[in-house]
Amino acid sequence: MSKSVGETSLNAQFWENYENCLIKNHVKPQSICWYVGWCEQFIRFIGSMSLSECQPEHVTAFLDNLRNDEVLKNWQCSQARTALWYLFRDLLKISWAGGVSPAAQKISLKTKPAAQSLSEVHQATLQKMRSTLIGRQYAKRTITAYLDWASRFLGYYPHRKISDLDASSVKAYLTNLVEEHNVAVNTQKQALNSLVFLFQQSEDRSLGDFSDFARAKKPIKVPTVLSRDEVSALLGKLEPPSALIGRLLYGAGLRLMEVIRLRIKDVDFANNQILVRDGKGRKDRITILPEICRKPLEIQIEETRRIHAADLQRNYGEVWLPNALSKKYPAAGRDWRWQYVFPASKVSVDPESGKIRRHHYAETAIQRGIRIAARQCELSKTVTPHTLRHSFATHLLESGSDIRTVQELLGHSDVSTTMIYTHVLNKPGLAVTSPVDKLLSPPA
Repeated sequence: MSKSVGETSLNAQFWENYENCLIKNHVKPQSICWYVGWCEQFIRFIGSMSLSECQPEHVTAFLDNLRNDEVLKNWQCSQARTALWYLFRDLLKISWAGGVSPAAQKISLKTKPAAQSLSEVHQATLQKMRSTLIGRQYAKRTITAYLDWASRFLGYYPHRKISDLDASSVKAYLTNLVEEHNVAVNTQKQALNSLVFLFQQSEDRSLGDFSDFARAKKPIKVPTVLSRDEVSALLGKLEPPSALIGRLLYGAGLRLMEVIRLRIKDVDFANNQILVRDGKGRKDRITILPEICRKPLEIQIEETRRIHAADLQRNYGEVWLPNALSKKYPAAGRDWRWQYVFPASKVSVDPESGKIRRHHYAETAIQRGIRIAARQCELSKTVTPHTLRHSFATHLLESGSDIRTVQELLGHSDVSTTMIYTHVLNKPGLAVTSPVDKLLSPPA
């Protein structure tokens, strides 16, 4: 019992009140820690949402996830339901759980926020920047990254307002990243882009020319490429749905996020094409649909439609839509054609809207699966999902494909980016015999 309270970051007094509530309801002392554990698991499920904001559908979705877990027994799901019932009805007295009135909902499961490292002025600056990023329809991951860099930058000058900072402040910070933290060139570039957005777009202030800061050196790297035999062995070790995703990574040259964000409507079986929407750089492109993936994709889509139909019957089945499409096409989110080809195994709570949705398959699961498969194949190379994309481009060029065609398939803006794969055509050193071979080779 004390372990549950001690290990959680939630308010200790709250959990003490909950345990007292359980005791009053004659819950066995040895079971109290399990009741607390179910509530903690529910808290992780709802994310940033507070208990007072929860609705019955959030509890239902959480319990549905538990029932779909083959490891859990029916009595455990029932225990979880009872634990949440005591939490909402007896402790928080939420009206929909049978409590007295909504006025009693002032108790929140979330603890009082810890003191922020940034001042309220800086927090207001970040909120303004966030609104501007959303208004410009930047991707979620870009918004998160830009806000993170802006927060670090403002934290670097804790006692100065944004109005007191200028180009020299930005230069000093970017130089510090290189000299003190030894960041990579792309890391520094992302920090630069976020700060330029902060000043020029969010604050509407020009930074002018500040190019004379210390820049990280960009190393010249050759991409890791697998041979055809290595790719075949790797793909053979992957389990569904990672097996199909791996074939699309290699067979269509897709990035990992492009595969798992793929929607049913963007798979064109008639023309053997895959339409990549909102790829890197917010660009759309068309790539090939491998023939070997047609049948597995058809089966996967049918399974996705079955899952979606079941979600609709449980009153949640609305997928997240980019930008303002949910307002332009209100019914699209519940249309099967807009669903992800590779849906998550469980529903979750959208941290922004609080809606219960089924997100796409987790990219970390694919990364882990490929890493394990590479270990099983005993490959000496470091293999990631992106390695399959590198191998796709390299093998196409080896087979005589035009570099412009490969550029279009990969979605590169500049052909110079695609040129890195021409190392396989040059085959440096392969026409030269090593002097040690001549020296130590046996006489003819």
